[in-house]
This record gives sequence, structure tokens and C-alpha cells, in this order.
Amino acid sequence: MTDPRPRTVLVIGGGASGNAVTVLLRRAGITVDLIEAKPDWNVLGSGITLQGNALRVLRELGVWDTVQESGYAFDSVGLATPDGHVFHVQQDIRTGGTDLPATIGMQRPRLQEILCEAVLASGATVRLGTTADELVQDEAGVTARFSDGTEGRFDLVIAADGLSSRTRAMIGIGDKPEPTGMAIWRVAAPRPAGVERTDLAYGGPCYIAGYCPTSENTIYAYLVEANRDRASIDPASYADEMRRLAAPYGGAWPEIAASITDPAEVNYTWFDRLLVEGPWHRGRVVLVGDAAHACPPTLAQGAAMSLEDAFVLAELLSAEESWDSHGSPDSPESSGSLDDLLIRYHERRIDRVRMVVEASMQLGQWQLDGVRDADVPGLIGRTMSVLKETP
Repeated sequence: MTDPRPRTVLVIGGGASGNAVTVLLRRAGITVDLIEAKPDWNVLGSGITLQGNALRVLRELGVWDTVQESGYAFDSVGLATPDGHVFHVQQDIRTGGTDLPATIGMQRPRLQEILCEAVLASGATVRLGTTADELVQDEAGVTARFSDGTEGRFDLVIAADGLSSRTRAMIGIGDKPEPTGMAIWRVAAPRPAGVERTDLAYGGPCYIAGYCPTSENTIYAYLVEANRDRASIDPASYADEMRRLAAPYGGAWPEIAASITDPAEVNYTWFDRLLVEGPWHRGRVVLVGDAAHACPPTLAQGAAMSLEDAFVLAELLSAEESWDSHGSPDSPESSGSLDDLLIRYHERRIDRVRMVVEASMQLGQWQLDGVRDADVPGLIGRTMSVLKETP
């Protein structure tokens, strides 16, 4: 028997996966409240690389045209020596299909703005600067108590609150992110003439020196090194430190380094690995995106995996008229059991996500171990070929 009540969802976290699942659920007529801890809705960051399988989800969200206008599309990646000599250019696989570019680079704040606008246009209720401090579950739903003293009742809670998810711990999932041994310096910069794709230099003082165009006028540049104690690096020295690391690199790097002057514009982050083993839900609370899995950006698939989570979960939730805890007693073949539905979500995602996490880790480990004859192109090619398939 179909439940006549409108279905209600609380989404915790307004990043890529939280925003995406909100838009898709609202399209299905599901009532969604989204809360985000940061008052500015997390519109920060330097740049982001979005490959075709991420673009495929953004098209489903209805924001592809705006993304295309706001970013910089390219279909190849260059490999360079530290002095800037590009010795190999490889065509990227169009993982989103032949009608989408292989890659778009974007300023991360612009992508977040586009997604936030889509959430607001969807009619979802949005509260910023708000966290869920307690979730009390029973067979019929979840009562959420919020940091502003209010509470709400929901059929489902989607935890999209990132790598350090409080919700993950709150529902008893003990998996935590682990550092991989690498760290990355990132900065947004003006685009030097001739930079029309990602170029990666391996070797020199860093494991990787790379950049990605993010618009007609901008790029984001990054340097990957062994992680250091954050407390040993004064944030006021971030610009000086990144320029120091960039100094030995040629090609576009001298021009990029000269533009790195404001330490507040430089981001220093450790690489982490996370893959929650076992189910990604407890009762009526389910994890998506970085709350469930994360990996080094060596394949540039972090945002894509988060967006795919949102797409698959929303597709499954939208297909069921009832989220009864035990399915429909009047229809034995019904897949309406919420627990069964969330298990199917995990089953559709786990092998694909595991492949990306393990490949991303392997690429980083080869760097850490100084392996010179690693089959980097082969591993990337095999992984991307799988990602061409819809999730």
C-alpha cells in the first residue's frame, strides 16, 4: 500500500554531492531540507577538474550549459619534464560520452555558485550556518535536532558532510580518513598564454607540478610533495613556500610563480584515503560523497564519484513511491523497503568507487616509492574505460 504522506529528506552538507542529490530529489517531488555548517555555503577554493562522467551528472542536473560557459574544456593532457619540455600529449577518454568534452577545468567557487543556484531554484529549504547535533531514529523516521535549537522529522537523512563527516561517526560508522603521505599546494592564477590543457611534470623538488585552465583568463596550479607537519608551516609564508617549490620548474611555471603573492590565496592540504567498508547506511541515515569515500586527486575523480553517488541514490529513491521500512505487504515483489533500497545503492557504487580509490592510491604510491617504470598510462586508461559506462 502506497504511503500517502509526502516523503521528506534532510540533506546534511551543501557541497557537490549534497547539492546534486537535493536538486534531483526535488525534481521527483520529494520535500528536501538542506543544512550547511558554513554560513557562506562553502563558496571557497581554487580550481577543480571535472571529467566527462562528472559532466554527465551535471547535465542531468540541468546546469551543463552554465558549467560549459563558465569553465574551460579540453581533451588532452601533456606530460612534461621539470624544465617545461612537453614530451608526450595523450588524448583523454571522453568518459561522459562523445557529446561531452573529456575534461572541463573550473574555478571551484564558480561551480559551487552554480550548484547553489540550482538548489535554490529547486524549491528546497536551505539553512546555512546550521548543523545536526542529534539524530534519533525509529522505525518510521528520524528526528533531527539542530544547532539553532529547532528540530525536524524526516523519512530519510542523507549525510553529505564531507571527509570529516560528523554524521558518519554519529551513526556508528567508525571508518576514518587516513593520510597517504602526500600533500598538495594549490593556488588560482592568471592563465599564461598557450596554456590550453593540463600539463603534468613529474620529478624535480615535487612529485608532481601541474596546472589546469579554469576559464579563458584563469588556471589553478598545484604542487604535490611529501606531507609535512602543518604546524611547522606558518600560513603567512604559504605564498613564499609555494614560489620556492615552483622555482625549479620551467615552461609556464615562472609566470605562474610570479603571480603567487597572497598567502591567503594558497591552500595546503594533505591527501587522504577513505573507503567505508560494509553498508553506507544505518537505518534511515545514508552516506554520500566524501563522507563515504575519498582518495588522492591523482585521477581527478573525487568530485565525479560524489556526483555519481548523488545521481544513483536519487534515481533509486525517486523510483519508489513508498519508503516503508519493510516494503509493501500487498506486493511481495516490491522493492519498496528502504533498507533494501539503500543496500542496492551501495551495491551499485562500491565496486566502481573501490576501483577509483585503489587506482588513485596506486598512482600516488608509485610516486612515493620512486617507481620509474610504472604503467601509469595503462592504469589510467583501464580505469577511464570502465568509467565510460553509466553508474
